[in-house]
Amino acid sequence: MTYAAITYRVKPGHEDEIAEIFGDFQRLGTSVLRDEQGNEVGRLLGTAVFIKDDIMIRVIHYEGDLATVSATMAKHGGVHKLEKELAPYLQQRRDTSTTDKFGEYFRNSTMRCISQLSADPEPVESR
Repeated sequence: MTYAAITYRVKPGHEDEIAEIFGDFQRLGTSVLRDEQGNEVGRLLGTAVFIKDDIMIRVIHYEGDLATVSATMAKHGGVHKLEKELAPYLQQRRDTSTTDKFGEYFRNSTMRCISQLSADPEPVESR
């Protein structure tokens, strides 16, 4: 299981408005990620969004390839609705209207991961 963090520079002082936008977000109908041929290639396990002052971070927990996560999100109508509502609160406008443009923003905004630690799924007693 892997995590990715996507950064957003937002206008400070709008935390409540931004929280409301994310509160109305419509999740994908399925957690399954599929390639162009329809094969299952991963899963979107969860997301979380954090905000402080002018920095907002979306953490994505997934299995598979991050490019597939990006492509799936780029095709989701709820993501486009969120992007449109979020636009007035961003410090810099960005074009995420196509899958390619969304993917470019996604790649450029992904933070470098320097550590990922997970708990051992097997209890100590059963070893």
